Amino acid sequence: MKIKIFLSLLISSVLLYSCGDETLPKPKGMLRLEYPEASYTSIKDTCPYFFSKNKEAEISVSDNCAITVNYPKMNASIFITYKPVNDDLNKLLRDAQKLTYEHVAKADNIQEQPFINVDNKVYGMFYLVTGNAASASQFYVTDSTSHFLTGSLYFNTKPNYDSVLPAAQYIEKDIRKIMETIRWK
Repeated sequence: MKIKIFLSLLISSVLLYSCGDETLPKPKGMLRLEYPEASYTSIKDTCPYFFSKNKEAEISVSDNCAITVNYPKMNASIFITYKPVNDDLNKLLRDAQKLTYEHVAKADNIQEQPFINVDNKVYGMFYLVTGNAASASQFYVTDSTSHFLTGSLYFNTKPNYDSVLPAAQYIEKDIRKIMETIRWK
């Protein structure tokens, strides 16, 4: 009899405590990355060109006017290379396009977006690279007579498109700003 009373109490207590709110699985979380509003400052150096860069970025300039724009918080860099045009514009254009299309093996898509600023004699191409390619975007600009500039965005991590996408989109706006503000000396 004592066992029946004990079992009845046990079953009653289990039923009372289990009748709560229905337990639902947690919804999947999404990583929310927020970056500061971009503000820009002009870079003027001894190089034959200048442009505006994001104040969040740090720059280093080499002797041959190559510039590295570092984003330490995003673990990324834009590598900018300058070459004077010496009757070799076609070769420089082919080399820039070849560098971009070397990523086609890992890229899902490479989208070309022409850039033309007739007033400041800046002509170029922006390449948006989607997928797990090493470079998320690339560009070149030229005045077609004297100056040629290429740039590539790289993250200091193994390529994973979904993980770097928010940072890549943020820096993509900075690359477009660089292209829009390039001026030749």
